[in-house]
Amino acid sequence: MASGAGKWEVVKKGKKQNISSSSGGKPQEKKSVRKALSEANTDSSYVMSETIFDSFEKMGKKQNKEQVPPPAETQLKKPSAGKPAKKPPASSSGKPARYKTLEEAVRALDVQELKQQLEKSQSLFPENPCVWVKDLAGYLNHKLPAPDTEPTLSSYAHDYPYCLAGKELRAVIKNLLGKCSDALPEFLDHCVFTMLREQDRQPGESLHGYRMCIQALVQDKPQIVTLNLADHLELLRSHQNRPVKCLTIMWALGQAGFYDLSQGIRVWLGIMLPVLGMKALSAYSIAYLERLLTLHANLTKGFGIMGPKEFFPLLDFAYMPKNALSPSLQEQLCRLYPRLKVLAFGAKPESTLHTYFPSFLSRATPDCPDSMKKELLRSLTECLTVDGQSLSVWRQLYTKHMPQSSLLLNHLLKSWNTLPPKLQKNLQDTIQSFRVTNDELQSSTNTQHISDCNSLCNSLQQKMHGRGFPWWRVLMMSLVFVAGFITHDIRSQGSFSGSTTALYLERSGVKAVSQQACSKVSHYSQQGASWLAENTPHYYSRVLETTAPLLEDARERMKVTALFLAQRSSELLLWLQENVPLLLQWVQAHTPESVFELLEYVKQLLLYVQEHVLVPALQYVSAALQSVWRSLQESCDGEVSLHCLQKHLRSFTNSTWMYLQDATSAAKSRAQELLSRA
Repeated sequence: MASGAGKWEVVKKGKKQNISSSSGGKPQEKKSVRKALSEANTDSSYVMSETIFDSFEKMGKKQNKEQVPPPAETQLKKPSAGKPAKKPPASSSGKPARYKTLEEAVRALDVQELKQQLEKSQSLFPENPCVWVKDLAGYLNHKLPAPDTEPTLSSYAHDYPYCLAGKELRAVIKNLLGKCSDALPEFLDHCVFTMLREQDRQPGESLHGYRMCIQALVQDKPQIVTLNLADHLELLRSHQNRPVKCLTIMWALGQAGFYDLSQGIRVWLGIMLPVLGMKALSAYSIAYLERLLTLHANLTKGFGIMGPKEFFPLLDFAYMPKNALSPSLQEQLCRLYPRLKVLAFGAKPESTLHTYFPSFLSRATPDCPDSMKKELLRSLTECLTVDGQSLSVWRQLYTKHMPQSSLLLNHLLKSWNTLPPKLQKNLQDTIQSFRVTNDELQSSTNTQHISDCNSLCNSLQQKMHGRGFPWWRVLMMSLVFVAGFITHDIRSQGSFSGSTTALYLERSGVKAVSQQACSKVSHYSQQGASWLAENTPHYYSRVLETTAPLLEDARERMKVTALFLAQRSSELLLWLQENVPLLLQWVQAHTPESVFELLEYVKQLLLYVQEHVLVPALQYVSAALQSVWRSLQESCDGEVSLHCLQKHLRSFTNSTWMYLQDATSAAKSRAQELLSRA
């Protein structure tokens, strides 16, 4: 029961009616979505407080005074046996002094006292780990009375305030959470509901202790946050008129994403995307997404979570004008859109993009904004290129989306030269089916869209079949043919002078011109060589006189630089000798055991590959080479000689030449036949 001023309350086990009536007085909190959540918000916390601190007081009467709980707790709990007791004022000596900063409060925290309180809690309630963790959260929150900033802590690091905890405090928290793994989901709900309840009080306590517990919890087990996202979303909507509470819920659930990208994406899609259009919550929703994607540069762990149902609302928010987002937030979301697109398409876009094609196509209307139209056409082209099933999907949707198909066909026509050859080839059957469909539609109803699509299909088919003459291929084939002919001519005649090629060059005058050019080149080369022989020593001495001082100065500078680098490198080597062992020790101490197991697995895999793949492959190659060598020896009558190799090479050349002659004669006869028919 709470007084009218809300400054005192009685907490007793078993009186659920009074407890529920004092849990804030707000109808939204009375409509909690889960029984477990409502119990965490009402009964559990109050029973826990009464049981623990009353038990501490009873133990204090039997033991030494050093084991008595702190004065603030004794003053609060002594009147609980009778009449309700008023809470002492904020300036009372029973409460911890309020610190200016949270850093000061964390430094002043007595970890040994915390250990004693937790040991008492575990000894009094050995079978109730829920009490242990709730006692931990209550103690931390009570001992960290520092000013509370805005609920999202956007101006701090992502792990604030847990990053302020020292090594000893973290060890205590993690040790206790490790003992209470079954109670952690309920503990998360308890922290969230207690934070919401404190925000109703005037003035309420700071929430740093609960924030620390949430961050410590999700750091090791982030998947706990996503166990009941639907219930948390309903809780968020029940407080949609209280932005501070909504932001508190979003902050608490979003902490999991900083340690596991997949859980962060699930939280964002399940909690923050549904409220993206709300003015008070949109800024934090997009800021959280940006921080999440910036923190996790590798997006592979987030594949398989986002599908078309979640992706296309983001596309509309990013590019559709005059939506619920402000221009600055829309621009911020546009910058994040490419990475969201990668997450949506997943690890195997070649098998999933056809499911995105219908929604892309339906949005690509002629009236959509230019930026959105450009992105849609680019995405549609990517779907057609990467996933071949998108073409069949397009054929099924063609008659229902004629304006959009006309826009896409026009884009393909304009960018035809830049399309991948595979897509150009795959489009042939699709364009032909579109032409057949257009002819059928024109016979019944002739509209402007059908005419446009038909014209574009005709233009695309002309692009497909009207490729330019392959001059480059013809030139290369001609060069190969001429080189082969000349080589065979020289080899068959025995020398170049007696070959048909030399005779033709002599008759045409090319040989005389070539000889004259060679004589001139030889003459001028001799003149140049004689000039160099006469003038090189003179110019070399001149250059040496000019550059000798500069070279000497450069050498001195290089010496100074080398000495400087040697000194610096020696200092660096000493520093490395001192710090590398420490670094290796730190890495070994902080590297999870799973990494060493993975390295051992990789080692075993490499050994397996060496024994079962590389060694048999080398043996097979060696056996094949030996077999080839034996065949060569047999063909050479037991001895491989240069004459035998020349014989084999000559045989190969003759067979190749005969094949070229036969192919040429066949092509010539075919051409003559075609010309005679014409």
